[in-house]
Amino acid sequence: MNPIFLKKVLELYILEDSYFSDITTQSIASNKKVSGTIKAKEDFILAGSIFIEPLFEIFNKPFSIEIFKKEGKQIKKGEIIAKVGVEDNVMLTAERICLNMLQRLSGIATKTRALADLIKDYKAKIVDTRKTTPGFRFFEKYAVKIGGGVNHRTGLFDAALIKDNHIKTAGSVKKAIELVKKNSSFTTKIEVECENEQMVTEAIENGADIVMLDNMSTEYMKKIVEKYNGTVIFEASGNIDENNIVDVAKTGVDFISLGSLTHHACWVDINMKLE
Repeated sequence: MNPIFLKKVLELYILEDSYFSDITTQSIASNKKVSGTIKAKEDFILAGSIFIEPLFEIFNKPFSIEIFKKEGKQIKKGEIIAKVGVEDNVMLTAERICLNMLQRLSGIATKTRALADLIKDYKAKIVDTRKTTPGFRFFEKYAVKIGGGVNHRTGLFDAALIKDNHIKTAGSVKKAIELVKKNSSFTTKIEVECENEQMVTEAIENGADIVMLDNMSTEYMKKIVEKYNGTVIFEASGNIDENNIVDVAKTGVDFISLGSLTHHACWVDINMKLE
């Protein structure tokens, strides 16, 4: 991650929480050196520990840090993830931001790993979406990668995804693709969301690079993938979860996107205690 971007975002998180002052900490802290131990309260896949050091660097105070567990590794309840030594005023102000990131990102990585493991015997890869928390997208997509998933486009600017409302606005799949090609760089990948085989055919014939098979039955998807095998990249999407993801993978699609990786991932339980 770009260190300039990372610093700016972490600064915003600190400002969001403490604004121009931390009333409680400034009333109690005495600028003495303390040590904080970050410990797991349940089992999970770790993500976010690499952001602990950049977070404490922003306060411009001397600090020490020991990271005991690697990103992407299975953590067991009771295990120590890291220890941080810094002035008490810094520790008390940064504590919640640090834990929020670890708990949220580890929850996403854990959910992603569980789903990725279900389809590890198939070629399909787990993919995230733009259904992310405003202001936290880069971190959430990072957590998906740590969990064994693959990132979809980052935002509206790095690939063209023509969805149903775009098609209605343009008038047809063909027209939508033509307009995107006309008004974007030749390096831009074009994906089209399709609801039936007719739309798939139209998308492929007009130069789509990726076809999203949206809310289709597994039987219908399998038929389309077999018919157009090798012509485009196929992505399955819509109402996919742990109950049907294996059946979707069996259709032969290349990617399976799930908004639930981010919007339904549960935070894991991690705490920090001062010594």
